[in-house]
Amino acid sequence: MSGDGAVDRSGGSSGTGSIGAVSGRPPAANGELMLRTFAFPADANPAGDIFGGWLLGQMDIAGASLARRRAQGRVATVAIAQMTFKLPVFVGDEVSCYCSVVRVGNTSVTIDVEAWARRADGDDLARVTEGVFTYVALGADRRARQIPK
Repeated sequence: MSGDGAVDRSGGSSGTGSIGAVSGRPPAANGELMLRTFAFPADANPAGDIFGGWLLGQMDIAGASLARRRAQGRVATVAIAQMTFKLPVFVGDEVSCYCSVVRVGNTSVTIDVEAWARRADGDDLARVTEGVFTYVALGADRRARQIPK
């Protein structure tokens, strides 16, 4: 916050950059774009900061999408590790989640998820959160099943 009470919504210089020419991909994003959405007032506290739980939920959906594709079927979240909230997300920001497969086990797949925000008041991009999510593949009986190689 500056001395005049204005909120700095730029996200600072760390992790920001200009938009990629055609794709809009953040310059340092790892993985495949799996989700893009906007942060709305219903997702925020009275100060206008988006709840971390909302962002975590978006990241879980994005990671599950890639895990489901890799596992070739239904998956369920079994663990979230190494969550790091680097910068706040604000109402009106466009949030994008990029995912990559870290490890595939017999019945589980681990996904790295990065959340990036395009600030509502400009084209600045910032990596706001990252985490590692583990999903287990489920069969029709809702029990763990082998993941195809």
